[in-house]
Amino acid sequence: MTTIKPSATPQQRSSSEDGATAAMHTGTSDPRTLILGNLRQSGIYVALVVIVALFAVLTDGVSLSPGNITNIVLQYSYILVLAIGMVIVIIGGHIDLSVGSVVALTGAVSAVLVIRQGQPWWIGVLAALAVGIAVGAWHGFWVAYAGIPAFIVTLAGMLLFRGLTLRVLDNISLSPFPAEYQRVAAGFLNGLIGGQGYDAFTLLIGAVAVAGYAVSGFRTRLARVRYQQPVESFPLFVARVVLVGAVIMYFAWQLAHARGLPIVLIILAVLVLVYGLVTRRTVFGRRVYAIGGNLSAATLSGVKVRTVNFWMFVNMGFLAAVAGVIYSSRSNGAQPAAGNMFELDAIAAAFIGGAAVTGGVGTVVGAMVGGLIMAVMSNGMQLMGVDQSTQSVVKGLVLLVAVAFDVYNKRRAGSAR
Repeated sequence: MTTIKPSATPQQRSSSEDGATAAMHTGTSDPRTLILGNLRQSGIYVALVVIVALFAVLTDGVSLSPGNITNIVLQYSYILVLAIGMVIVIIGGHIDLSVGSVVALTGAVSAVLVIRQGQPWWIGVLAALAVGIAVGAWHGFWVAYAGIPAFIVTLAGMLLFRGLTLRVLDNISLSPFPAEYQRVAAGFLNGLIGGQGYDAFTLLIGAVAVAGYAVSGFRTRLARVRYQQPVESFPLFVARVVLVGAVIMYFAWQLAHARGLPIVLIILAVLVLVYGLVTRRTVFGRRVYAIGGNLSAATLSGVKVRTVNFWMFVNMGFLAAVAGVIYSSRSNGAQPAAGNMFELDAIAAAFIGGAAVTGGVGTVVGAMVGGLIMAVMSNGMQLMGVDQSTQSVVKGLVLLVAVAFDVYNKRRAGSAR
């Protein structure tokens, strides 16, 4: 028997049309109100623009050249992958100090299988992912079910898995990987649909990204209007979409005139989209925010805190393995010292991107912006020939300012109540 779904009633259609109309004519036009109303998130976007412009001037435009933009994507993609998992862990009120060692271990396992034992490249990838998931489950068990603080568990893991890396590699480096494995982090999609002096496919992907951003932004705006939440005026909304679209297309244009669309950028984009949806639209994501925001309230509300904490660390282990595959592919080998200090870069990206020290606050997109700020600063200082010690000082000061800004926001919000 066929069921015919009734069409929308005139009242429903009218309500939908009224909502769309309201979304186009509602909101404030005062930029100062908009920026101050969400200072934590808007501040990092302004900071990113300022830093990009500053280094463009200081390097005479070299930092914005097609080749350099491609190099930034290739060199810092694994840090951005780690930042996705780290921001989720931090939102949940925890920390993970072991991700650098897990990157080294997963890359080492892959290298032993592929280089030393001659297994197919994809066997190495799958083995690395399996090891990462097992490490995440190990951490998750001690944190969620044994009740040991994540700081201690992952500090122990940092030492434990670094030692296992040395054992797996017999304290020597292994290289090179086969060409197929190297393509994970160093491969490009170029010439799929042609292009005269540029890659048309890269521009097409950029245009699709702009369209997706515009549609998603309008739907979000429509939902906020329906729930009578504050939004910017429609002209400002259009201006924001046009500005972001111009940045995306400029980025795509530069890539199209270099070597095309990096495969690792596709991997990163898929992860950002998936985890953006997971954190904002799923029950698991809402529970992570609830646990980090108020553990007692989440427990009393029936949230299975242990289960959520366990899967948070399993997920972190999985993403650390993805980063391990990307890094070993990028470096074309596995080294005992691989992944050194990666955990600090990932943590810095999450905090600079707006995550709160106490948990319950943060976004995947914010972590990406924070990671890009660190990447642009590092790349710009390298182009300028700044020594490594000065780079470390600058990064430390930026992280300190970001956390101080978070503390200031909390105090300001508390005094306003």
